[in-house]
Amino acid sequence: MSNIKKKSVLVIGGGSVGTIAALNLQAGGLASVTLVLRSNYNVVNDNGFDIESCDHGILKGWKPSVVRNTVPNLVEENLEPYDYILLSTKNIPDIPPTIVDLVKPALPSTNTHTTLVLIQNGLNIEKPFLQSHPKTVVLSGVSLIGSAEPSPGKIVQDDRDRLLIGAFANSNLDTTAATEDLAREFVEIYAKGGKTDCVFSPNVLHDRWRKLVYNACLNPICAITGLDTGRIRLADGALAGLVRPAMLEIVEAAKKSAGVQLGDDVVDFMIEVDELQLYLSPSMLADVRKGNFIEFENLLGEPLREGQKAGVAMPTLQVLYNIAKAVQWRTKEQRGLVQIPPKKKKGE
Repeated sequence: MSNIKKKSVLVIGGGSVGTIAALNLQAGGLASVTLVLRSNYNVVNDNGFDIESCDHGILKGWKPSVVRNTVPNLVEENLEPYDYILLSTKNIPDIPPTIVDLVKPALPSTNTHTTLVLIQNGLNIEKPFLQSHPKTVVLSGVSLIGSAEPSPGKIVQDDRDRLLIGAFANSNLDTTAATEDLAREFVEIYAKGGKTDCVFSPNVLHDRWRKLVYNACLNPICAITGLDTGRIRLADGALAGLVRPAMLEIVEAAKKSAGVQLGDDVVDFMIEVDELQLYLSPSMLADVRKGNFIEFENLLGEPLREGQKAGVAMPTLQVLYNIAKAVQWRTKEQRGLVQIPPKKKKGE
């Protein structure tokens, strides 16, 4: 690939994960990256990113090829289609705009050229695109990275970037060989800089269900209780009464609904994957603390619904889902998205 034209890659979402993805893509020299930012756009456009990375070292004022604050509109701006569009935004289908609407200006529904890469958490995230863009190849990206943006434009990556790339099944396309070839090509582009562990994974469902053992359980439990991953292990009864039962429900749902067999040690591994005394805040807890919306539907709602359809009893996850939904409603009220009757004075 070294003798061919660089691939054009549009990265939508320049937070802690998307920025490191853009950095890896640009570092390999096989891609020209356009990065779409929102709240951090002004800072980055003026001064670039300041990055402290265990993979890349310290970078001051780093920028990709192009920085924008809007998703490119191919028709209005007379642009050529991108080779790849990478989505690394939070996936919150109950809050507009949907990710399909977000990407629509850069990805016509009739697209057959651009490959879509979803570096997002959760289950069934590809299904809206299979309906809206039936001829588009959609790749799964499961990211196992420790990265945060403590302030706009400042990225701190303290755990290696590990990325599993595979192709979502798409019955609208004639062959899976071509989709797997595109997945392998993206792996080559992403890993070329030698600073990351990016591999092709043929078993997308296994990758996603395995990560859900953490994300569907520890993420909402920490968000609801306000406890980080260390304190939840120290709290009286939390592991035995909440974390383990929830994780075992996910393991059973993966088996019964998708035929995915997760290892016998997966529950203990996910409980202990974060060193206790790091006291890490999962993304959902961080969002609650910031007053942001939480991405509970794909992380918690979808595996719950899939498991229940397959006849799996999931009482712990059902309660967690209902509480997470109420937490989301609270944020909606704070943002003025729901109206409630005015408060009455006592005796009125």
